[in-house]
Amino acid sequence: MSDRTGIFAGDDPFEIARRWLAEAEASEINDPNAIALSTVDADGMPNVRMVLLKEIEADAFVFYTNYESRKGQEIAASGKAAFVLHWKSLHRQIRVRGTVTREEGEKADAYYASRSLKSRLGAWASQQSRPLGSRTELMAEVAKLTAKLGPNPARPPLWGGFRIQPTEIEFWADGAFRLHDRFRWVKSNEKITWEISRLNP
Repeated sequence: MSDRTGIFAGDDPFEIARRWLAEAEASEINDPNAIALSTVDADGMPNVRMVLLKEIEADAFVFYTNYESRKGQEIAASGKAAFVLHWKSLHRQIRVRGTVTREEGEKADAYYASRSLKSRLGAWASQQSRPLGSRTELMAEVAKLTAKLGPNPARPPLWGGFRIQPTEIEFWADGAFRLHDRFRWVKSNEKITWEISRLNP
């Protein structure tokens, strides 16, 4: 596409996303890798929450969580998710929709091992999204597991990664007078190449 130049240039949307994220890491004050992740429940009611994107692979976006959390259960049921990365400092955002698979092998083990000990123990202690009587109860569970698991706990079986493989990616940049620039990349399951189109603001 002739006018897809500058920050939108390139033939690989994942490389463009990595480039934008690298720019955001230099200018965004807090958590430039924060994504607003959207899922739907069994009734089709949407849920959205902030999580941290941990990797942009060659063909997927990866984050980690408790598989038995609400988002984990909703992803398991639908096999789909969407998210948006938004950077106020750059006046840009990336929207992604796609199918989801688990990352629960060596990559998940390596990422878990790279976290602080308190975060690793917290992953064992928290029954994410379930009711909790008090913070004291949670901290008591952390203390109990600290004594039980020691200084190098293995990754909990109910904690790992989700890999979102996009069927649609949209790159958005703020434009003067609300005349924003938007490019949508779409790939159906049967197609190898991306179809790219400019969208109206």
